[in-house]
Amino acid sequence: MTGRRKETDALAASAAPDLYDSKHYINRELSWLEFNRRCLEEAQDRTNPLLERVKFLAICYGNLDEFYMIRVPGLISRTPIPGPDYQSVSYNSLMETVSETVQSLVSQYSACWTSITEELAEAGILISKVDSLTPDQQAWVANFYKQRVHPLLTPLALDVTHPFPFISNNSLNIAVRMYDKSHEQLFARVKVPVGTIPRFVRVPSSKGEQYVLLEDILERHISSLFPGLDVVGAYMFRVTRNADVKVTIDEACDFMTAVEESLEDRDIGFPVRMTVERSMPKDMVKLFARNLKLGDLQVHRTDGINLGDLWELVGLNYPKLKNKPFDPYTPPEFGEGIDLFEAIRSKDWILFHPYESFQTVVRFVTAAAEDPYVQSIKICLYRIGKDPYLVKALMRAKENGKTVSVLMELRAKFDESNNILWAREMEKIGVHVVYGPVNLKVHSKLLQAVRLEGDKLVRYTHMSSGNYNSSTAKQYGDISFLTANPEIGEDVGELFNALTGFFGPRMYTHLLVAPLTLKSSLIDKIKREIEVCRTTGSGYIAMKANGLIDSDIIATLYKASIAGVKVDLNIRGLCCLRPGVPGISENIRVTSIVDRFLEHSRIYYFENGGRSEMYMGSSDMMPRNLLARVEVLFPILDPKMLESIRDNILRIHFEDNVKARELLPDGTYRLVTRPSGKRKMRSQEWFLENRGCWHGTEE
Repeated sequence: MTGRRKETDALAASAAPDLYDSKHYINRELSWLEFNRRCLEEAQDRTNPLLERVKFLAICYGNLDEFYMIRVPGLISRTPIPGPDYQSVSYNSLMETVSETVQSLVSQYSACWTSITEELAEAGILISKVDSLTPDQQAWVANFYKQRVHPLLTPLALDVTHPFPFISNNSLNIAVRMYDKSHEQLFARVKVPVGTIPRFVRVPSSKGEQYVLLEDILERHISSLFPGLDVVGAYMFRVTRNADVKVTIDEACDFMTAVEESLEDRDIGFPVRMTVERSMPKDMVKLFARNLKLGDLQVHRTDGINLGDLWELVGLNYPKLKNKPFDPYTPPEFGEGIDLFEAIRSKDWILFHPYESFQTVVRFVTAAAEDPYVQSIKICLYRIGKDPYLVKALMRAKENGKTVSVLMELRAKFDESNNILWAREMEKIGVHVVYGPVNLKVHSKLLQAVRLEGDKLVRYTHMSSGNYNSSTAKQYGDISFLTANPEIGEDVGELFNALTGFFGPRMYTHLLVAPLTLKSSLIDKIKREIEVCRTTGSGYIAMKANGLIDSDIIATLYKASIAGVKVDLNIRGLCCLRPGVPGISENIRVTSIVDRFLEHSRIYYFENGGRSEMYMGSSDMMPRNLLARVEVLFPILDPKMLESIRDNILRIHFEDNVKARELLPDGTYRLVTRPSGKRKMRSQEWFLENRGCWHGTEE
C-alpha cells in the first residue's frame, strides 16, 4: 500500500498545474495602466461632481507621468525584472502594447477634457481661446503678455550653430517652425513658464470666471520673439525623463549628501517619452524625437498636453461642484480636555481616517511633547508633507528635555528634498535623526512615547497604514492603531533599536517585520488555511491592499483556491493574480475601489477555523515591500475589535457595488454587477454615514 500511495502521489504531483506559469499572471505594467483606466472612468462619470471629475483627470495624468518616469526606463533598458509576469515576455512586444494602451488613454483624456470644459462653461467657468475674447479682453491679454510673460522667455534656435537644447523633465514647451527672408526653414523651442505663472490665466470678464491657457497667450504673440522671421507654426510638446534615480554611497560622502546628489540626476535623466500636439507635422515630430533619441513607441499625440495642471482648477471655490464636506468623527474618549494616555491605557483603539479625525494623532504627539512624565519619543517618518506641526512638536519635545529619536527616510520618492529639509532643522536643535539601513527603505509607520507612571515605564504606541501627514490624512483611507499593550510596545521598542542600531534578525512576539518574517508568515498563514479547509471543509481569507505582485504569495493563494479556500481580495492598484481561471483560481475574487478617497489601508484576515487572525499595517504584497523595505504588520489582539473591523470595515469594502470594479481573467476590469433587488452599497459613503460604528457606537 505504501508503494502504491507513493506512486499515486507522484502521479498527482506530475498532473498538478505549474502555479508559476506566466500564463497565470497579469503583467504589472499593464495592470498599472488598467488602474489609470479606472481613474479615467471616474473623470468620465457624470454622477461625480464636476470639479471632482477634474481632479480625477489630473490624477490620471500624474499617474501616467510617474509610470513613464519610474517603470518605463526599465523596459527601455531591458533591465531584467524577476517574476512570472515577465517570463516569456518580449520587451519589444510589451512596449508595443504599452504604447498602444497609452495612446488610447491620452486620446480619451483629451476627449474627457473637451467634455468637461463644456460642462464647466455651463457652470460659469469658461476656458476660452484668446481668439474668442472680446477686443478689450484681447488688449488685456496683450498687455499681460508684454508685462508678465515676454521678459521670462528664452527662445532657443535649432541649427548647426546651436546644439539641440536640453528639455527639462515634464516642462511645457512650444516647437516653432519659421522661415527667414531667403525662405530657409528654421526651428526653435520656447519653454512655457508654467509655475512662475499659472497655467490657467484669469481674464477680466462679465461672464463669470473666464480663463485662457498660458500657452495660448504665448502662441498668440510668438512672432514677437522672432522679429524679421515668418512664423508658420507653433506646436505644444512635452518630454518625460527617467526619474528612477539610484543613491550611490561611497566612503567620501555621508548618506544625506548622497541622496542630495542623486536628486540632481532626476531632472537630467534620459528621455523616455514625448507627448506632442496632434497637429504637429510629422517632420517636426521626427526631428525632435531623433534629437531626443526616442523611438516611435515613445511618442504620443494628443490634444490635451499636461492635464496635470488641472489641479489649479480643482482649488476653485465652487462648493456645489465638489463633494459635500463632512466633519470627521472623534470618539468621545478622545474629546478635547480628555487625558489621551488614560484613554489609550484603558483599551486598544483603531481610528479609520479620513472618516475619523487625524487630529487625534496630532494631539497625541503634541501631548507627548508637553507631558512632563513622557521620557522619550521615537518615530519613523516617510512622507510628512508641508505642514510642520509634527516636526515642531518633536522639536518642542526636545526643548522640554525629552529624548527624541527620528528615523527619517530620505529616499521617499519625490519627497526627498522636503525630508532632507526637516531632518536638518531637527538636527540643529539636537534631535537624534537617523536614516535607517543603507540597503533598505524604512516604510513602517511607527510612533512610541515612553511615559513614567509611578515607578515603571509605560510604552504608548501608534502604528498605521498611512503617513504622519495631516494633508493626505484627509484624502487617504488609512487605519491607525493606538495601544498601551506592553508586548506590542516591547516589540516596537525592539524594532526601533534595530533601526537606530544595526538592523538584523530579532525576536518579535507579535509583529511581522519585512524583510525578515513578514512574507514567510503570510505564506504560512495561507497554508494553514489550506490545512484547515482540508480538515473542516471550509476556509476563508480576505485581504485588502494597494498591490499584489509577489509570485510566491500569488502561487500560495492559487493553492488555497484549488484546495477550496474562498479568497476575497480588494486590491486598489496593481494586481498580477489572475482570478477565475478554471482549476486554478475559481475561488478567488478580486475587486478594486476608486472613489472620493484613495484606498490605502492594508488588512489581512484569516478565518482559521473560527480562531480568526487579523493583521494591519504598512505593507503591500509586492517584492519591494517584502524584500527591499522595512515594513510592519501588527495583529489585532482584541477579539471584539477584530470582529468589528471585519464586519464594519473589511466586509463593507467587499460589498461595494457602486464604485467597485471586478478583475476579470483577461486582466481587464468591469463595474461590479448589482443583483436585482439588492441595495446599493457605496462603501465610502457608508463609512461617512456610519463613521465611528466600528467602536461599537454610532455618531
